[in-house]
Amino acid sequence: MLFTNNDLKKLIIPLIIEQFLVIMVGFADTVMVSSVGEAAVSAVSLVDGINILLINVFASLSTGGAVVVSQLIGQSAMKKANYAAKQLILITALLSVLIMIVIIIFNRSLLYLIFGNVEQAVMSNAEIYFMISALSYPFISLYNSGCALFRSIGNSKISMINSAIMNAINIVLNAVFIYGMNWGVFGAVVATLIARMVACIVVLRSLTHPDNAIHVNDYLHWKFDFLYIKKILTIGIPSGLENGMFQLGKLLVQSLIATFGTYAIAANAVSNSLCQMQIIPGTAMSLAMVTVVGRCVGAKDYNQAKYYIKKIMKITYLFTVVLVAILLFLTPATLSFYSLSNQATDLAYQCIFLHGIVASIIWPLAFTFPNALRASNDAKYTMIVSAASMWTFRFCLSYALGSFLSMGLIGVWIAMCVDWVVRLIFFVIRYRSNKWMEKSLV
Repeated sequence: MLFTNNDLKKLIIPLIIEQFLVIMVGFADTVMVSSVGEAAVSAVSLVDGINILLINVFASLSTGGAVVVSQLIGQSAMKKANYAAKQLILITALLSVLIMIVIIIFNRSLLYLIFGNVEQAVMSNAEIYFMISALSYPFISLYNSGCALFRSIGNSKISMINSAIMNAINIVLNAVFIYGMNWGVFGAVVATLIARMVACIVVLRSLTHPDNAIHVNDYLHWKFDFLYIKKILTIGIPSGLENGMFQLGKLLVQSLIATFGTYAIAANAVSNSLCQMQIIPGTAMSLAMVTVVGRCVGAKDYNQAKYYIKKIMKITYLFTVVLVAILLFLTPATLSFYSLSNQATDLAYQCIFLHGIVASIIWPLAFTFPNALRASNDAKYTMIVSAASMWTFRFCLSYALGSFLSMGLIGVWIAMCVDWVVRLIFFVIRYRSNKWMEKSLV
């Protein structure tokens, strides 16, 4: 077997801890910003929709690199794997800097194009938050690529430690800038920028250590190798388009939510923050799936690939059901941490319970499971299914339920759950057809 139970524990447990830390810092961010007012929470929520869209595009490159490197490791081609790792760092740096420049130049225009109807107080905070966020794009994208490379060799402990450092810096600086210096939204985003800079430097420095199975020998001499970049982009582009369209759809839905009023924007922001905790196991297992299945595919051992897919999915469901039950029990107490109106609190409560019940049944198969297909170079299929389902159900149905049927924010969240069901059906059909076994990349 390519992975013992101990190997899986070493890979999975740090990933779960890391995802928990990421979500907790988001929770802490929202709580701290909420002390500034609902306009600040709403601004951060709206801009984070754009931020998540772009960061997920960068993360898709990381996934492409991780798949290529994992498959090469499965073939025991370590020299090629190291070479592919350096190409990943190069293309990530170039793309993230380019997008940063575009966002800085068109900051205000983009915000007014997407969220032109929001209140002026929300828009003013959003402009500040968006501008400083853009400066952090190269750092968070390179950090994610470095962590993906460590995960490809089964070492998720490095990314966990770096995530802990980044989140600790973020929370401490949030407290200093928001409470101590009264910088509001500006303080929150500056804290994020500094934390990402430190984490990026640490993980890139760790990646140069020659004792690592995968390492980058230096950052001074670069050479484009379009053969390897093409392999990375073969996964990265479909995944990037998939994630980009998914987040763009969510962003446009947020424009709809903005018409429901500031209380609905705030309720959606808080609900999203808390619901991310419910899917921590699934998110962590998605990352593990790329490493495990990618290595099995590289070794041309599809029986082991199927074995580990089933095993990882069982673990995902077990952890998800237990965690959702605990979090739903704690939801009333958790919502009391936020400075929300009664109307916003009641609405958030409904969204969180809807998400928890459906997520424990459907989310792992809709989002964790397809990473097994991506790891075998079947990313085009997942892209097509995800895009079609996103625009047909999550986007169009959100307007139908939320606006035309006057169901408001609840209608939007119901449409989201329908999108999950459709994805699940098509991904399971694809897996059972075995066509994903014909897509090896390297």
